[in-house]
Amino acid sequence: MKQMSLVGFVLLVCLIAETIGAAAQNSNAMATEDHTAPSYDMKAQSLLDLERVQKKFVDLANAVPADKLTWRPSADSRSFAEVFLHVAGERYGILGLMGAEPPVGFDGKTFEKSTTDRARLVEELNKSWEFTQKAINGMTNADFAKLLPKLGPQANAGDVIYILVSDAHEHLGQSIAYARVNGIVPPWTVEAQKKAAEKKAEQK
Repeated sequence: MKQMSLVGFVLLVCLIAETIGAAAQNSNAMATEDHTAPSYDMKAQSLLDLERVQKKFVDLANAVPADKLTWRPSADSRSFAEVFLHVAGERYGILGLMGAEPPVGFDGKTFEKSTTDRARLVEELNKSWEFTQKAINGMTNADFAKLLPKLGPQANAGDVIYILVSDAHEHLGQSIAYARVNGIVPPWTVEAQKKAAEKKAEQK
């Protein structure tokens, strides 16, 4: 009886081991298989989001009257022009966290106060956007998971892109607030209102 129990015990252990092994193999197979929805592309989605924000920055920079580009809500706040340049400069700085090299001659310490000329502000926004596109287009979706130990034990390149997107939206909101305080309606809002009015007129 004891002998049978021992044999049964051994068989049970073997069965459990086999089951665990099969489960582990299945788990590994599932881990290597990409279950991400085909329609979701991290690289494409981040570029699309950043492109929309970039267009709004440029549209707003073109909509602000020249004499308002130096306006600031308080002495210790950035002006319109400085916010636009801050956005452009942070693209270099944030992407630099994952190794992207800023343009030769770029000086982050003086960049924000380098100009108040509208044409140059737009030029800098466009230059930094081209830099951003090049950096992200050089990545694959797999690169988004690449670890960056210097930023933290679990930090990865995707975190850097997330910071870039979040920062862009933060400063877009800031710029919109500046505009509204000065009686400036964002161009995309003007366009939306125009389309809404046209649609309403068609329904009459």
